[in-house]
Amino acid sequence: MPLVQQHERMFVSPQGPHARYVDGAPELTFSSFARGEIAYDSENAKGVTLALVSSIFIGASFIIKKKGLIAAGQTGMRASAGGYSYLLQPLWWVGMVTMIGGEFANLAAYAYAPAIAVTPLGASTIIISALLANCFLGETMHICGIFACVLTVLGSVVLVGYAPNERVIDSVEEIWRLATQPQFLYYCGAIMLLSLFLIYRVAPRYGRTNLLVYVGICSLVGSLTVVSCKALAVALKLTLRGSNQVLKRETFAFTCTVALCILIQMNYLNKALDTFPTALVSSTYYVFFTTCTITASMIMYKDWEGQAGGSITAQVLAFCVLVVGIYILTVTRESQAGCAAGLRAVMRRDRKPDYQLCDVDEKDPV
Repeated sequence: MPLVQQHERMFVSPQGPHARYVDGAPELTFSSFARGEIAYDSENAKGVTLALVSSIFIGASFIIKKKGLIAAGQTGMRASAGGYSYLLQPLWWVGMVTMIGGEFANLAAYAYAPAIAVTPLGASTIIISALLANCFLGETMHICGIFACVLTVLGSVVLVGYAPNERVIDSVEEIWRLATQPQFLYYCGAIMLLSLFLIYRVAPRYGRTNLLVYVGICSLVGSLTVVSCKALAVALKLTLRGSNQVLKRETFAFTCTVALCILIQMNYLNKALDTFPTALVSSTYYVFFTTCTITASMIMYKDWEGQAGGSITAQVLAFCVLVVGIYILTVTRESQAGCAAGLRAVMRRDRKPDYQLCDVDEKDPV
């Protein structure tokens, strides 16, 4: 075999050539990492492991913080009513520390693996929080809600499988140039305007009756958090490797963005947890947060450029699966037990009319 062919040969799968082998080692190319067609390298394995550990910590933190919010509501004003008595509850702080630990693990994961692979792994948070809520909070999930969670996870897996790998980032300045592209600046402006509209106009009127309001605010702001976290993760990794990125002004700007966005997210996540069932909050938050993050990544990194039409179609269909999953999860949350009742809720057959017919005396003149 010629020397060139020994050092460079193609790995062919049923979908076509996706991975290239150089000197006997697999080179990560389009979607091969996500589909598992080639083995993870050591850094990708670290990123995936950290992402799974993060999901465990965050899933547990939902339950611990919920218990703290319940205790705080018994002695003071509830968070859903605008109170902050939960700040005096030690149990809430335990949950907060647990969530911070999970977020740090998640931050480290972004330094070793692509965001398109790290973010959807948060699906495990849904399963963990649902199981723990059933054990410690007495919350139950409708069987159709369980099916909806499966749909959301399936949609995320398909998105990961057909999404391109994230570009390699070598410095904070490179992320800053990507973040200041006109297209992404327009996206940031739209996110800020929509978030402000939800916070000041929609949340006061519908926040306590519609889960999507609080979760929508967290998810929109969270997409900007991911971009900044990726910059911080790269800065820390490069600094540990000898290239100091910590003292740069871009790093400071991203740090301020992370701090502000996390404060907003925590505030409205507390309101959502205090108002709605934990399993429902975590499932809905996962779907919307993942969707916003993938959207931000596509705009910032132009992920669809150079992709085949089939891959783009698969991603669109996966997004539709996510939408169906969140719809089923939302409409069946107050449905009666059983598949038939859940199906009627999905088909909107159990909806009561908004009006009532009144009896009219036939002798009365028309």
